Amino acid sequence: MKALRNYLDKIKPNYKKGGKYEKWLPVFESFETFLYVLGDTTPKKGAHIRDAMDLKRTMSIVVIALLPALLFGMWNIGYQHFLSIGQGQEVSFWAQFGHGFIQVLPLILVSYIAGLGTEFLFVYIKGHEIEEGFLVSGMLIPLIVPIDVPLWMLALANIFAVILGKEVFGGTGMNIVNPALLARAFLFFAYPAKMSGDKIWISGLESGEGVVDGFSGATPLAEAAAAEGNLDLFHAKYTISDMFLGTLPGSVGETSVLAILIGAFILLLTGIASWKIMLSVFVGGVSMGLILNGFASETNVYMSLPFYEHILLGGFAFGAVFMATDPVTASQTEKGKWIYGFLVGFIAILVRVVNPAYPEGVMLAILLMNVFAPLIDHYIIRANVKKRLKRIKVKA
Repeated sequence: MKALRNYLDKIKPNYKKGGKYEKWLPVFESFETFLYVLGDTTPKKGAHIRDAMDLKRTMSIVVIALLPALLFGMWNIGYQHFLSIGQGQEVSFWAQFGHGFIQVLPLILVSYIAGLGTEFLFVYIKGHEIEEGFLVSGMLIPLIVPIDVPLWMLALANIFAVILGKEVFGGTGMNIVNPALLARAFLFFAYPAKMSGDKIWISGLESGEGVVDGFSGATPLAEAAAAEGNLDLFHAKYTISDMFLGTLPGSVGETSVLAILIGAFILLLTGIASWKIMLSVFVGGVSMGLILNGFASETNVYMSLPFYEHILLGGFAFGAVFMATDPVTASQTEKGKWIYGFLVGFIAILVRVVNPAYPEGVMLAILLMNVFAPLIDHYIIRANVKKRLKRIKVKA
């Protein structure tokens, strides 16, 4: 590491004012601060707020929290692939993981290359430091897309998310919607054939080569939404254990609730994410699930899906832990966090069940509440102001 430090010190003058590459100083400093903590300190005199947690450390912890879902997703991609060709029990764990690793790695590389490349361009144009927000977005986006999404589409979605999701609002901390979800929404509405259906969730299924006759790559939510008469066949195929562990088709990182809960524990232990938002999302989802169960009828058998299965299926848990808790786009007030989270879960299940063409509602629910989060905070603050004014009048 000393050799690397010496090398950086040697080339640094080229990026200073008057140097050969002075316009790229923000890029150089971003890499330097990622590798090393700078020696800059606050003055000894005067009052200063000091915290061991800066933005880079915050983003790094979120990436670490995503690793359990990522690693499980890699194995599950391989497991589902070999299951589709009739070799699910014959292939070793490492062969399954290896296949998934080879399939998922290009998604991660393309996501970071396209997204960071776009940020580098804006750094060069605007002359500011690279903002660390994409460190998380670049990992989130590959985890919420189907494994067989074309790489050029993924690159386009990343560029779209960086430009229209962040930079037009002023960069990290100024965006009004979650960039990762904006990328997924872009793919869903621009290329719906590559974001929905039965053949996109398992690698190699679209080619049909070697696939076992009658094998279906549909996600459990899609099968539940398409169920006719009752859900007996659905429950015969998927157990609660399957739903919790995540051994079923779906987006790369969204299937395993267990892996997601490990990530949630890391986020809560380090104080990165709000437990109020997480809890209220689940409460909202359970509430809507219970309401739908109470009004279940033969015309919409999907309404009879048990409420606890709703929170285990699809991207609900992933959205509650990693998306809804985004500190930039979520509500900032303490009461607002409860309202915001509850409405995310409530609307997610409502959209999922009532709209038969869209069996997954988490993405739309979070994006919708991202837009309404400032309004929620506004009314919470106004209510507090009125309460204090009344208190002052009573004392007077």
